[in-house]
Amino acid sequence: MNNPKDIIDFSTQEKRRLLEDFLRPKKDVGNDPQKILSQQFQFPEEYVALKERFGQLDQYGKIYFNPSQGINNNLTVIDGRQLINFSGYNYLGMSGDPVVSQAAREAIDRYGTSVSASRIASGQRPLHEELEAEITQLLATEDCIVFVGGYGTNESTIGHLCGSKDLILYDSLIHASVQAGARLSGSTVRPFPHNSWEALDEILKERRSSYRQVLIVIEGVYSMDGDIPNLPKFIEIKKRHQALLMIDEAHSIGVLGEHGAGIGEYYNVNRTDVDLWMGTLSKSFASCGGYIAAQRKVVEYLKYTVPGFVYSVGMSPPNAAAALTAIRQMKREPKRLAQLRSRAQLFLERAQNLGLNTGTSKDSPVIPIILGQSLHCVELYKALYDRGILAIPVMYPAVPESASRLRFFITCLHTEEQIGTAIDTIAESMPHISSK
Repeated sequence: MNNPKDIIDFSTQEKRRLLEDFLRPKKDVGNDPQKILSQQFQFPEEYVALKERFGQLDQYGKIYFNPSQGINNNLTVIDGRQLINFSGYNYLGMSGDPVVSQAAREAIDRYGTSVSASRIASGQRPLHEELEAEITQLLATEDCIVFVGGYGTNESTIGHLCGSKDLILYDSLIHASVQAGARLSGSTVRPFPHNSWEALDEILKERRSSYRQVLIVIEGVYSMDGDIPNLPKFIEIKKRHQALLMIDEAHSIGVLGEHGAGIGEYYNVNRTDVDLWMGTLSKSFASCGGYIAAQRKVVEYLKYTVPGFVYSVGMSPPNAAAALTAIRQMKREPKRLAQLRSRAQLFLERAQNLGLNTGTSKDSPVIPIILGQSLHCVELYKALYDRGILAIPVMYPAVPESASRLRFFITCLHTEEQIGTAIDTIAESMPHISSK
């Protein structure tokens, strides 16, 4: 097993070889600095493969990194054209909400645009404590710690809490940040089949006794498929094998549950049965960053020791104020949650009634239309785009080629008419695509 340093620097010996080859001069170029640079710093072969892959898509125009004007809600403007937007996860319409925006402006006026230090030093502000208290109350946990990024929350927390004597088991469709944290930890790492608590149980029966502690990681709503795990079963298994359970609620907080409190509320579980509640603030809560909610002793330990928090600047005042206000707005306006559920259900039912493959999506605003071929995904994307609808294709290596799809994020701002237009346009376009 590689130690953490090896994992950070080089994930494989092959990558080490490629890097050394990348830095090695190809031929004698004398003392000319420009020639030396041009020979030494050639792009690695992975870049060539990337360019070849995307070169095949040039005929469909620019797909990724398209600059959008305005707020990323149910509508967007690209190159002066307004499109119905299904490519952003502003689930509750909080980004762009006047009350949330005003709170962010007031935070800038009072605290500036940055706290200009790590929180353990001089970056702590009352907004940070208010936000953590609000999340703690929402989730009915003992305490909470907020990080500046969701990816870093998972990577740094998992990498810090687990070590070489531990076992990390995660769902095969878990987010890349969890996988990165598991590698960073130096623990033994093993995925289990998607949503299969049965397979997880078998792994633990066989291997639990060989490790100091075991961390199980699942998601609240899976970001590619929009499905929800059977949390009570995972809790049952976690207890039976004396393991720790962590849930990534990036796409379930502010989405699931009557009051938007996530998968814990959706299943009405005892909050202490889950050891680490992780979530992000960039979806339902109109901001940026991530959090860990847990027992007070766990949070205190993280605040003084986890590298991604101790050695990073504190969350910026406008972002902290936006998230804090968005959570409070969600509590004051439950109709947003009700409308989100209604619109997502409408999209899912209409798609399924037309025979479209929506995979295992259920009770969530993440709905894939699975085509199974990357080229078909790009063709459908282009057909929709030309008719004023934006949904971004997700293809290999993000998902297997056989699971290539367009992913639709539904928000409470989408109208029934917009959803009907999108579904009808997909249905009308499919025969032309599948026949090519």
